[in-house]
Amino acid sequence: MALGIFDMDDTLVDGDSANLWLHHLVERGLAPAEMLPREAELLQAYRDGRVDMHEYMRFALIPLRGVSMATVQGWLTEFVDDVILPRIFPQALRRLEWHRERQDRLLIISATGEHLVSAIAERLGVADSIGIMLETADGIYTGQTHGVLSYRDGKVTRLRQWLEDEGESLHGSFGYSDSLNDVPLLEAVEHKHAINPDATLRQVAQERGWSVLAWQHAVEQA
Repeated sequence: MALGIFDMDDTLVDGDSANLWLHHLVERGLAPAEMLPREAELLQAYRDGRVDMHEYMRFALIPLRGVSMATVQGWLTEFVDDVILPRIFPQALRRLEWHRERQDRLLIISATGEHLVSAIAERLGVADSIGIMLETADGIYTGQTHGVLSYRDGKVTRLRQWLEDEGESLHGSFGYSDSLNDVPLLEAVEHKHAINPDATLRQVAQERGWSVLAWQHAVEQA
């Protein structure tokens, strides 16, 4: 038994869940449409590996400020069912099942808020997940984060803390990601897989002999 460690956005999900979430909230009148252009800029900076993740999260969490965890959970149920599940790569589902047949332990780790990561992981039947931790007070989201952000090297820091807490190791581990931001994560695991990699990750993977996998779009985009 080993760990199967998956990035979420553009690896399991065909698209970025935080971006899709904001569009979902705007469509339902739960976030202002004026947020969309700035979020698109921040998302591109993330994909280029130059975003200030603290700034990104402060902005992305504006719609959750002052909202109860229970209310957001209700929003998430509809969002995951209607928007995310149709976008899961079929090859991702097969790889998750392959790991289950091996009796591997599955972990989804993402530079996305834990509210999204845990909700998506649960619907995929994955018990363990790591996302950016969100601050709450009396069950209400403050719009702030806390702890080490699970982004770039911080993702490895959070993973190693989880390994210590769970009594797990990276012996025989498998890792999957699409992004240059996850080179540190893939370096940490034994079996490295670049999924539809961006140009930088593709070059790193080719230079280091990592597996490169092409997973097809789960849905046709308009």
